[in-house]
Amino acid sequence: MGYTYRDAGVDIQAGNEVVERIKPAVARTLRPEVLGGLGGFGGLFKLDLAKYPNPVLVSGTDGVGTKLRLAFQMNRHDSIGQDAVAMCVNDILVQGAEPLYFLDYLAVGKVDPERLAEVVGGVARGCEMAGCALIGGETAEMPGFYAEDEYDIAGFSVGVVNADQLIDGSHIQAGDILIGLPSSGLHSNGFSLARKIFEKHSLHEVLPELGEGLGEALLRPTRIYVKPVLKLLSSHNILGMAHITGGGLTENLPRILPEGLGIQLNSSAWEQPPIFNLIQQLGDVAWPEMYRTFNMGIGYVLIVRAGDEKQVRQDLEEMNEKSFVIGTVVKGEGVAY
Repeated sequence: MGYTYRDAGVDIQAGNEVVERIKPAVARTLRPEVLGGLGGFGGLFKLDLAKYPNPVLVSGTDGVGTKLRLAFQMNRHDSIGQDAVAMCVNDILVQGAEPLYFLDYLAVGKVDPERLAEVVGGVARGCEMAGCALIGGETAEMPGFYAEDEYDIAGFSVGVVNADQLIDGSHIQAGDILIGLPSSGLHSNGFSLARKIFEKHSLHEVLPELGEGLGEALLRPTRIYVKPVLKLLSSHNILGMAHITGGGLTENLPRILPEGLGIQLNSSAWEQPPIFNLIQQLGDVAWPEMYRTFNMGIGYVLIVRAGDEKQVRQDLEEMNEKSFVIGTVVKGEGVAY
């Protein structure tokens, strides 16, 4: 008898089992605009033109990076999918877009239905948090390319905003206020540096500076800011927003500023998770390097007029969202702190 695809390391039946396992989680993410279900060649989504009569589609794509290495080492796969969703939906939210749907791509060395169901379960939870539908995805079994116990995950999201409500930062001016929303930790950036610094520590080690296991602190999933921010957008004049990802506060904040403007940060204004101080001390990392590598405890930033700051923060508090006044827009360029 000749070779089969399974003999070459690709198990189609195991892939089918993954689809069956994830169907209930995917079903919880569906929106009324979704047409059909899983299994088609493309995901179908009917745009609501009554809600968005002048639509601009906004899309974003990303992965999780070397944070995956920690998930492998901890054998924890239930939250990494949330990271993949967060990195995409938080990005398109910056321009005022409501995330509509998400698709994921999983490349694996060997299909393990239980493990992949955990990963996609995390994707589905992230989609629920963002209010977007998980309308499709792809699992590619690639023996000989990935190790049997490894995988990579990436995805993309599409959102929509009416053209007259698109946020591009063009109305920002000196004197405007930066409101920061806290991160849960590293989110999904800076892990190559963090892994280097902690390479001699066990991820199961409970560090007194953290009050928890190192792996728990590092694997904590990226926050999804979609629902509270969309509520704010419906009632406030938000001038600009930034998702603090790769490049940290130093690189991401200037991206939304008109020419001739900079940021004066007050770095003592917010609570930094202890993981950042620990990284800085153990690695003797210069503070400028910290601020351009990590989010430093701020995952998302809103820019508003000084007169609007109090009400915006009050509304966030009513949504049980912490916020901090972290700085001011000034004439100049770059970020000072």
